[in-house]
Amino acid sequence: MTETPQRPRPLRVLAAMSGGVDSAVAAARAAEAGHDVTGVHLALSANPQSFRTGARGCCTIEDSRDARRAADVIGIPFYVWDLAERFREDVVEDFVAEYEAGRTPNPCLRCNEKIKFAALLDKALALGFDAVCTGHYAQVVRREDGSRELHRASDLAKDQSYVLGVLDERQLAHALFPLGDTVTTKDEIRAEAERRGLAVAKKPDSHDICFIADGDTQGFLAQRLGRAEGDIVDESGAVVGSHEGAYGFTIGQRKGLRIGTPAPDGKPRYVLDISPVTNTVTVGPAAALDVDALTAVRPRWCGTAPTGPGTYTAQLRAHGDETEVSAALVDGTLEVSFAEPVRGVAPGQAIVLYDGTRVVGSATIASTRRATADAL
Repeated sequence: MTETPQRPRPLRVLAAMSGGVDSAVAAARAAEAGHDVTGVHLALSANPQSFRTGARGCCTIEDSRDARRAADVIGIPFYVWDLAERFREDVVEDFVAEYEAGRTPNPCLRCNEKIKFAALLDKALALGFDAVCTGHYAQVVRREDGSRELHRASDLAKDQSYVLGVLDERQLAHALFPLGDTVTTKDEIRAEAERRGLAVAKKPDSHDICFIADGDTQGFLAQRLGRAEGDIVDESGAVVGSHEGAYGFTIGQRKGLRIGTPAPDGKPRYVLDISPVTNTVTVGPAAALDVDALTAVRPRWCGTAPTGPGTYTAQLRAHGDETEVSAALVDGTLEVSFAEPVRGVAPGQAIVLYDGTRVVGSATIASTRRATADAL
């Protein structure tokens, strides 16, 4: 007698619904797959604006209403959870402190680590849910031994595994990404939303930093940290300009330097170093940005930690290309060497390691080594 394969049991799923098209379609797909889905919108701002401005920001009252309407159409219960204080402490204050220390943080990655798959997931599990569902483009693969792996999305053009590289195996065991295993364009996702009757089908995607709705990061930081005039110097230490706060610059920045003295060779200059102690910004030629090694701290592994040196590919920013690296854990820190020099690597950024499409883990860049002997 032939046994009939058993279908996976339905899960109790908490769908994080931002009010955008991706999370709405993800929730709809989870419900269509037979799961018992409840929608939740995270109120992350203590004083949310009423409306969004195009693709700027999120978490407005309008977004909450859009999420509720989508849940009504899908036919699932819906709640709004206030996580504003936790978001302020773990994401916004961390963002400000990192810039004040001369580093360049990634708040989306921190939000996934601290809010969506820590505060939200912990609360979901305490209430008896099995998984948290989001609209991220990535895949969770279950191995034969029951362990989970995080992989890139089937559609590499929309892959968001970089900002999920902070998730550990326990969190992956309770994560659901319904958009990650299908190769569909954004237009097709919008068309699916329209077929499902979801009014967010034509809503603009959210870009930039959600808690800086006007996109003026430097203005936001100035308001929080105050203006502090300092020098812009070249590699020799000669003053070539001034600034109103070293926190307003990032490694590799070219525009907005307001340098009065041109470079001797007439070529553009870039930010090479930021020193919050001396409130000094150092600029120089593009070649001085080349980095051939780095040290990263606070490694987090999407599964079992590597036991020895290995060769991987690495991604250094959310929409960056992969580059070949050698990496090893040394006394709890990650030592990474690049096969070819890379540019624009800044302390505070995350480095995410991959083995093929599998996400091995991530760490926060603490320091870099310049490729040229005469560079900083």
